[in-house]
Amino acid sequence: MANSLASKTFTALSDLHPNMANVKIIGIVIGKTDVKGFPDRKNIGSERYTFSFTIRDSPAHFVNVTSWGAGDYIRSLSDSFRVGECVTIENPLIQRKELEREEKFSPATPSDYKLSLSENHSKMEVCSSYEVDPQLLSLIHLPVKEPRDHYSLGDIVANGRSLDGRIINVLAAVRAVGEPKSFTTSDRRKGRRCEVRLYDETEPSFTMMCWDSESILLAQRWTPGRTVIFASDARINFDKFRNCMTATVISKTIITTDPDIPEANILLNFIRENKEVNPLDDEMDSFLKDSINLTTIVDVYTIEQLKAKVLKDGGKAPPFCGILYAHVSTLNIDDGVTKVVRNRCSGCGCLVQEAASTCPACSKDSRELRPLFLSFDMLVALTDHTGTLPSCSLAGSVAEETLGCTVNQFLEMTGGQKTALKWQLLLERSKIYLKCCPAPRARAGLRISVLSCRRADPGEASRRLCGQGASHPSP
Repeated sequence: MANSLASKTFTALSDLHPNMANVKIIGIVIGKTDVKGFPDRKNIGSERYTFSFTIRDSPAHFVNVTSWGAGDYIRSLSDSFRVGECVTIENPLIQRKELEREEKFSPATPSDYKLSLSENHSKMEVCSSYEVDPQLLSLIHLPVKEPRDHYSLGDIVANGRSLDGRIINVLAAVRAVGEPKSFTTSDRRKGRRCEVRLYDETEPSFTMMCWDSESILLAQRWTPGRTVIFASDARINFDKFRNCMTATVISKTIITTDPDIPEANILLNFIRENKEVNPLDDEMDSFLKDSINLTTIVDVYTIEQLKAKVLKDGGKAPPFCGILYAHVSTLNIDDGVTKVVRNRCSGCGCLVQEAASTCPACSKDSRELRPLFLSFDMLVALTDHTGTLPSCSLAGSVAEETLGCTVNQFLEMTGGQKTALKWQLLLERSKIYLKCCPAPRARAGLRISVLSCRRADPGEASRRLCGQGASHPSP
């Protein structure tokens, strides 16, 4: 290290003990959570704030650090550093950790202890990278779990719902990173989410969701088609909306970017040798639409042909996508807010009943409960010259683009404004991208999700419909 740090005596994390005093520690931050507020039981009506992070000073030793205090202090401390930076900590409180309770919600560490920072007694500073030993900096590329102990994306998909709710390790390459999306919870709190697309030798596309600012900031640094990540302790869930398995970054998760392990090098070589599977330039804007790249959808159907395609195989056809030139014939956005806007869980994305305050799917871990947020979720009917598709799902960001407003803007509209908006959209010929899933119990024998709905160019619609015989596979 440079002289400014070399002259100081630091205690190794492996030597920590509760009886130690005036301890000075140096380490690289390998994980970090968002600031959270909780009611202060000692001062009714006020809140205490907290956040935690994980530091490492050697390949075998890392420890969790938590800080509690007033909002201004905690926010300032959290904003002062990021994952990947080295910090020095002076005079922390060393406590024996409660293994079963704490590691349920925090990263698992080899240490028997945890550190606690207080505003009055502890001090923390960020080190310049020029002052730090390169060996310490290199620890950011070393996973905290055994590198061979991970699932391939193909294994996750193959195991399906048997992995639902499991905490596992994932090694994958980054295919695309979506733009962070803001949302407002049902109790007016603001949040953000970001969807990341992963891939490897076994699976071309797999979704990982980030719901906290720290993991979103980390994801924004990744380069699609070049970055490999090792996500330790990510949660795997079956996403009912997408009808597929997804991963979620939780408070236990530590993500290692470009891990320095043989398994990552093999994956990196695969990426370089298979350029054709790298993300397309325009995928960044389209992949959030139900995780499907709209530019890959080219088959044009009439409603009659869509129904025939499903009935051909007795309702057992695999899900498929297509383009429909039709108009929205039913759009009841002025018929009660509860039929248009619903609560979703920010943890798993599932719809939550209006009367519920928490998500049943996430209620097993009380400290992992994620806030609910308001999202468009409505059913529309689509009609063309061959028939009508009732009860098509129009939800989320696709609904916002279709209506031309956010959920909050919609909720502030008067009844007259909502009716006027409805008649701007009804009976206009639209170009509609659809995902169709056979569903024998549904009214039309299939479940339809709208991926995009925009006013159609009259000339394009006329040409495509006239030449339709060659624009889609025969049903």
